[in-house]
Amino acid sequence: MMKILSVVGARPQFVKAAMVHSAINKHNQGQRGTEKLSHCLVHTGQHYEHTLSDVFFAELPLPTPDHHLGVGSGSHGAQTATMLEKTEAVLLQEKPDVVVVYGDTNSTVAASLAAAKIHIPVAHVEAGLRSFNREMPEEINRVVADHLSDLLFCPTRTAVVNLKKEGIKRGVLLVGDVMLDSVREFLPYAARHAGLLEKIGVKPKEYILTTIHRAENTDAPGKLALLLQSLLQLNRPVVFPMHPRLRDRLTQSAQLGELNKLLRQASHIHILDPVPYLDMLMLETNARLVMTDSGGVQKEAYFLGVPCLTLREETEWLETLRDGWNRLVSAFPKNISRAVEREWPLRKSARRNRPQPRAFGRGDAAERILREILKFCRQH
Repeated sequence: MMKILSVVGARPQFVKAAMVHSAINKHNQGQRGTEKLSHCLVHTGQHYEHTLSDVFFAELPLPTPDHHLGVGSGSHGAQTATMLEKTEAVLLQEKPDVVVVYGDTNSTVAASLAAAKIHIPVAHVEAGLRSFNREMPEEINRVVADHLSDLLFCPTRTAVVNLKKEGIKRGVLLVGDVMLDSVREFLPYAARHAGLLEKIGVKPKEYILTTIHRAENTDAPGKLALLLQSLLQLNRPVVFPMHPRLRDRLTQSAQLGELNKLLRQASHIHILDPVPYLDMLMLETNARLVMTDSGGVQKEAYFLGVPCLTLREETEWLETLRDGWNRLVSAFPKNISRAVEREWPLRKSARRNRPQPRAFGRGDAAERILREILKFCRQH
């Protein structure tokens, strides 16, 4: 029996792996012979809080992990080293035919290194993305994972071009984006969670959905203070699921602690704990505007036709910038306030052309990924 082993550690990876697991289940259900597949799931524990981890396994078509490494938080070096050591031990035990890694986290680069060093083929889902900002830890992880991978599953043509410029041509496949698969699959289920809006105290299309978690924002106290001041100065309702990384940073200095107090006292800001995937999808769908530094949230907003302001100087998802659906906004409060007020009053039909999700594939990326993995394993 062919064995595929997926390594996940953070919430976007759970969603992507769920789509691949669903494709594996469909394959197995259609097999009458002996070519059924085994899918082994390894959770590094990079995200370990319930709302960032366990709830996804209950909510998505994703089985309980076969191995939970329990790595937890730590410095990049310590976290990656522990993942590398523990993942290698699992790979030696499981002996998979291929290791599938997702996205751009420390879990991704650690699993890629572990597999490559013991000569197990690596398949990278969401390969070829580049922000061209080496200050981002995610950028380093992407580059390393891509150069170690045997199969590089690109979500867009831009990703294919990026790899070609780095001299990577073998094993590069344009398959589309598994996140588009998941949005289309789960949007009807997310609609059933609309009661959360009443609990929060906001109405559809009358709030800004905000997320902040990237190290480039949270690890720079001055920049983070500007972002938080921007939220305080907005004259619109803000729904703000707070990532544990940000929550922890707000306790590390007197200035940030005071801003945290003001955020929680502000009547227009609704701070939430991190929310499960279906709740987040519902909040994105009903938002008037999204403000985020998350690559995944940028894409989901684009797929859903919700305008987005990205709180970064660059984005790896260039396709979302078309027709102004996504705009890059620096941290200064005046810039953000002006951008919000420019976006707020315009109707979708008058604002811009409709978004083009087809740039991200046909919504069948997971099935295409599985077909290519099977073809590769048969040939090797």
